[in-house]
Amino acid sequence: MSKLELWFGDQYEKERGRYLQIRGDNVLKKVISPFQEICVVNTPAFGKVLINDGIIMLTEADEAGYHEMITHVPLCVHPSPMNVLVIGGGDGGTVREIIKHSQVNKVDVCEIDEKVIDICREYFPKLANSFDNKKVNIFFEDGAKFLDNRKNQYDVIIVDSSDPIGPGTTLFTEDFYNSLFKALKEDGIAVTQLESIFWHADFIKSTFGFIKKFFPKSFYYYTMVPTYPSGMIGFSFCSKKYHPIENFIAERANQLPSLKYYHSGIHRAAFTLPAFCQNIF
Repeated sequence: MSKLELWFGDQYEKERGRYLQIRGDNVLKKVISPFQEICVVNTPAFGKVLINDGIIMLTEADEAGYHEMITHVPLCVHPSPMNVLVIGGGDGGTVREIIKHSQVNKVDVCEIDEKVIDICREYFPKLANSFDNKKVNIFFEDGAKFLDNRKNQYDVIIVDSSDPIGPGTTLFTEDFYNSLFKALKEDGIAVTQLESIFWHADFIKSTFGFIKKFFPKSFYYYTMVPTYPSGMIGFSFCSKKYHPIENFIAERANQLPSLKYYHSGIHRAAFTLPAFCQNIF
């Protein structure tokens, strides 16, 4: 497509009076799938950007801060994460990080929108090539329904979802967290994408209200991603048995190859939250 100058940002947050703008110079792809509008834009500052329904999913420049933290935190706590499930994660970045762990034997990926994987294979091959690993199995299904038929199967479940709107809505309900609990083995860990403490505190508080009903050990931790709302994003750490700091396997973290963001020190620091968060959890 021809060169152009355009400015874009997170339309969902713009409606709430807060907006980060990024300049793009080339729209590389725009597709309407059965679930959403998928767009890839090239930008001078952040490289290629994946945008679903007007919301930034990832940029080449800062995706590591998200993918490494959603993946290595649980996989460096569970002593034997052999069977792992990813719900969402159609760009492949989370799977790329999972297969760095030699303990993992199988990775199931449940992505509702096949078009996301197709587009990321074409425009983000450094992420999506991970789907070609022999350990990986891909299912094109709704994540919530997928869990209904899988009880006591996974050591770790990573919910690499979009925001709680559109096709991702069902992944932020009490019923879904109940299903997560049941799909995990007796010492399983689930980690879910859970928004920004600066902009979505009420939503996070309400979500933890029912997370604590199911998981005896539940914590919030965060990472820095400049192109996400407020420049950071957080995760819920939901565990049946293991504590994210007390059971942290630092030796495993220190042996991981090709990292840009995660290390043993930042693992521990990510669970240290600002003072105002005392009223959230």
